Amino acid sequence: MESLKTVMQAVAVRVVISRAYSLSMCMSLRYEPTDPYVVRAAFFADADKPVEWVLGRDLLADGLRGSAGCGDIRIWPAVGRGDEAMYIVLGSPEGTALVEVPVQDVMTFLENTEALVPRGTESGRIDWNLEVANLFAKG
Repeated sequence: MESLKTVMQAVAVRVVISRAYSLSMCMSLRYEPTDPYVVRAAFFADADKPVEWVLGRDLLADGLRGSAGCGDIRIWPAVGRGDEAMYIVLGSPEGTALVEVPVQDVMTFLENTEALVPRGTESGRIDWNLEVANLFAKG
């Protein structure tokens, strides 16, 4: 399997608490061609370790154009903000967070991932023999 570099990008985001109050936070996006359908988003708060969420790369891209996702992760462009921001809602049993993310940072990140692995070619990057071996090892 061809070795490709990892795409990483730090993004300054805002966690929306109310209409009048939000908190600044750093989010790190990471894409590894060996796991081509996935984007890992790590949020750095005051905790010892970042909180990491796994997002579908297609879900992130679809959220730039309109409402995408259901359940624990939902993404949509910010209405009335032009192409400035998008929202990501992350829900868990512990609570829900609304994160405002700059659109340009997400677009740049996705363009860099697609330069490595164009959309629609992801399955060719998966080591299927390894995946099958992992399934049988767990079974």
